[in-house]
Amino acid sequence: MTATFYYDLGSPYAWLAAERIDALMAAEWVPVLLGGIFKASGRSSWARTGRRAAGIAEIERRARRRGLPAPVWPDPWPNDGLHAMRVAVTGGKPFALAAFRLHFAEGRPLSDPANVEEAARRAGVEPVPDGDGLRANTGAALAQGVHGVPAVAVAGTVYWGDDRLEEAAAAAARLS
Repeated sequence: MTATFYYDLGSPYAWLAAERIDALMAAEWVPVLLGGIFKASGRSSWARTGRRAAGIAEIERRARRRGLPAPVWPDPWPNDGLHAMRVAVTGGKPFALAAFRLHFAEGRPLSDPANVEEAARRAGVEPVPDGDGLRANTGAALAQGVHGVPAVAVAGTVYWGDDRLEEAAAAAARLS
């Protein structure tokens, strides 16, 4: 694989990217803790600012344009998805897709351990958390220059944002 897809299950933009990345390129899926990336970079989530309503509207427009279900926003959102992210390390892409869909297509918060267990059941994996792996993934992403999710790294270049997937796919295709 020539691309690495960095994601956090709490990011609706990462959900949008996750739903289409496999159709665009082969990529290794790597869960990272967006809160850790924010802390390291001194940034914070738009969902906790005055830009929240505009951001939600943009996610809903993009989902509609891409033929995805209308997002159902979990209550609360954002929520504490640390346990889900630790499980994503061992659950891989099947767990991530199930968790993203549970979270954003069904509106079930990943802060609830029962919802994490349901995503694992749907993915056919055991919900085994790996905090050390999540820390290592996040540190490696930061070292690579990742400052938000979704991000796709191709040959040392990081493409940040759901709207840059096609650009990342074109770069990956040039390397194939």
